[in-house]
Amino acid sequence: MSIFNSVYGAAGWLAAPALRRMLARRAGRGKEIAARLPERYGITALPRPAGRLVWVHAASVGETMSVLPVIDALAAECEVLLTTGTVTSANLAAARLPPQARHQFVPLDVPAWVAAFLDHWRPDCAVFVESEIWPAMLRGLDARGIPRLLVNASMSERSARRWRYVSRLEDTLIFGFRYVHVQTARDAERFKSLGAAGILDWGNLKYAAPPLPADAGALADLRAAIPGPVWLAASTHEGEEAIIIAAHERMKADVPDLVTIIAPRHAERGGEFSSPRRSLGQAPVAGEVYIADTMGELGLFYRLAPFAFIGGSLVNIGGHNLAEAARLGIPVITGPYTGEIAEQVAALREMRAIREVTDAASLAEAATAWLRDEVVARAAGQAAALAFAGLEELPGRLARLILETAL
Repeated sequence: MSIFNSVYGAAGWLAAPALRRMLARRAGRGKEIAARLPERYGITALPRPAGRLVWVHAASVGETMSVLPVIDALAAECEVLLTTGTVTSANLAAARLPPQARHQFVPLDVPAWVAAFLDHWRPDCAVFVESEIWPAMLRGLDARGIPRLLVNASMSERSARRWRYVSRLEDTLIFGFRYVHVQTARDAERFKSLGAAGILDWGNLKYAAPPLPADAGALADLRAAIPGPVWLAASTHEGEEAIIIAAHERMKADVPDLVTIIAPRHAERGGEFSSPRRSLGQAPVAGEVYIADTMGELGLFYRLAPFAFIGGSLVNIGGHNLAEAARLGIPVITGPYTGEIAEQVAALREMRAIREVTDAASLAEAATAWLRDEVVARAAGQAAALAFAGLEELPGRLARLILETAL
């Protein structure tokens, strides 16, 4: 055992009581499910199914959405365990997992809790989505001879510099993966620079996910209820909504009955707004902002709007997934902070399917231009869809690789 692992394991053992208290506090705030806290300690009432079991770990909603098509393909051939770390992703799993898959909250990275988890489930293969990897968990897998893969991985240059430092202390974090499937060629080069092997530059799994679903009845009802022209601001954060509302007020000079739908990134923030709210069963009002503060309905709102602003980009978050909207034929508007989605922005720029703004005035100008010219907006939407086409076979390809690894 390396010095790094010895120190890390001891720190986890010492921190365990404080971690239990932290989880209890989170449960009190609705950030954990109290009845399922034992899962965070590696304990579950779910039995381990007979036969081959693939364990897939996705940190939160975005990673879960991207890997669901892979899970569907795996479930046709074996049993699947999905772990996540958030309540929202657990709710998504409950609604979307196939019968041959089950969900558990991932244990915190305390060696004893990890051991309890691995000894119970005994997976034949472990799949980590994007970058949610932990030293005690990886060491536990390696000690049991369980192969592991990293899928849809990405790495910024800043992260690469940090990993070069970490790898001097503990190289199994990167080098121990049987395969590393990356999102882009730049990610491939960065992983290779760290000495990682088994690099697979097969494309971004998020572009292969099925379109976000929408209930046809709810869509028809909401279309009938909207009293005027509409546009959408999706996945917004605190600090962005004020800019969007200011843009809405500017736009009303030209479009008095405009409805601006704001779908906060975190639906529980709906109570921060005085506007009509979807979660309360309230209807949109002409000339007002409407708050879409429900879970699992983003596909519905994308289908209502001719274009969408995607948040996390007017504040320094780094941007959110543009492909979800684009693949539905929705052109997008984004702010300047898009460092985490630079490849997506570049793809949409090339197709002339994106407008980039910096403030309320430029946002109002961009949105008004697309509202005024539906033909141009529709053409931009068709181009946006083409920007992320061609990866329909990727989930099945990854599933075959995982199954071969689990043999």
